[in-house]
Amino acid sequence: MPDTLATPGRLAAVALPDAAIEVRDLRKTYAATGKAPPKEALKGISLSIPRGSLYGLLGPNGAGKSTFINILAGLVNKTAGIARIWGIDIDQQPRSARAAIGIVPQELNLDPFFTPRELLDLQAGLYGVPKAERQTDRLLEAVGLKDKANAYARTLSGGMRRRLMVAKAMVHAPPVLVLDEPTAGVDVELRQMLWAHVRELNRAGTTVVLTTHYLEEAQELCDTIAIVNHGQVVACDAKTALLRRLDRKELRITLDRDLDGLPATLTAFEAELAGPRQLVVRYQPSRTRIGDVLGAVGEAGLVIQDLSTVESDLEDLFLQLTRSPQAAAPGPRDDEYR
Repeated sequence: MPDTLATPGRLAAVALPDAAIEVRDLRKTYAATGKAPPKEALKGISLSIPRGSLYGLLGPNGAGKSTFINILAGLVNKTAGIARIWGIDIDQQPRSARAAIGIVPQELNLDPFFTPRELLDLQAGLYGVPKAERQTDRLLEAVGLKDKANAYARTLSGGMRRRLMVAKAMVHAPPVLVLDEPTAGVDVELRQMLWAHVRELNRAGTTVVLTTHYLEEAQELCDTIAIVNHGQVVACDAKTALLRRLDRKELRITLDRDLDGLPATLTAFEAELAGPRQLVVRYQPSRTRIGDVLGAVGEAGLVIQDLSTVESDLEDLFLQLTRSPQAAAPGPRDDEYR
């Protein structure tokens, strides 16, 4: 049976898969060009992105993220492996697989001589969405562009164009939305508005896959995170489980008087003076109780005026997993191997 373009109605009729995106042993090797040898961009990636999740796909430049996304989008042919979107194999039913996914690329690819309304209607037509089923005005309102519906795209600000790209990716009501660096160059207010809309889409059932270099965004938004480095998955787990891997905290203590040196009772800990009255103690919660640290401070006859703890964050884990002699050297960007 030929692969016909799936409409939102046809996709709704498909049994809901457990995984919105599933890839097994996905590989991509770019052929040698000139003096450059072949480049293995993906080295057997296997991922299962749960339906309904807000999933972070992180990695340094050159890790293979854009290659991975472009394979799903049908822009790059994989070398080997299996990839399914919404349970649909991208090789066996490529048109239906592409209808199940909306992708917001890093680049702003909007025709400057079309209005937002015209752009969304055109995109919906390309996906075979009947006029009666199009949600153009609703999408424009959702991304805060209803008042700009009939303005030329070239007159929109960078943030407005970025939001229009999100609306453009959603015209065919895909169950999976991929955001590739969506907040690059977007100011704080527009970033917050964009994330509010993304959260709303996710609550409504859309599976969202996010790539970003703003790690604090991924930590705040995503429930599950995969970290890719040199074409391989180096970590993949629930966000809370990943952060627990670090097993490291920092305790900052402000004392009531100046110290000339570190008290003897604290030499058993990884402690240092950060100022005349400031103690910094780093410890592993799995091995050391905070009460033991505070007890050692009390034994030294010191009075605590203030204290705070600093939790390890996603940036710490990211650097731990991706920092290596090879990773530290400047490497090619993903888009050099598309």
